Amino acid sequence: MRKWLFLLVVVFVVSCTSIDCPVNNIVATRYRFCNTNGDSLVLKDTLSVTSVRKNGTDTLLLNRLIDRATFQLQMSYSHPEDIFVFHFFLKEYSALDTVWVKKDDIPHFESVDCNASFFHNITGIRYTKHFIDSIAINNTKVDYDKTTIHFHVYPKVSD
Repeated sequence: MRKWLFLLVVVFVVSCTSIDCPVNNIVATRYRFCNTNGDSLVLKDTLSVTSVRKNGTDTLLLNRLIDRATFQLQMSYSHPEDIFVFHFFLKEYSALDTVWVKKDDIPHFESVDCNASFFHNITGIRYTKHFIDSIAINNTKVDYDKTTIHFHVYPKVSD
């Protein structure tokens, strides 16, 4: 009887899946501030970013970023377009720019043991131009890779 119990335990342990779910499974876009030459530009002013939800409320995604050239923002799972409001707090004044990121949501499946996730394909961007001069799409595929820069942001005033 002990042999059968031991064999059953061994079979049960061996039959478990060996796929590891990604520990850092955040799907987010990365933005880089650039000067007119395309080099990284450290933003000396304060930046906060909110996202507008479907019901009209907003949620804070980035709070008081300062002295950084890059940052990341998470994307929604089920909306064809995300709306971000960039709040720039400058020494002399403050400015608000709204950024609309159009995307396709792509379901991503690794294993039945892992949480469901969505990758994205960026299909377009539009924005207001109060502080931001332009935004260029650098990479359209959004996945787990935290090193990929998706957008280059060119401010009107670059130090």
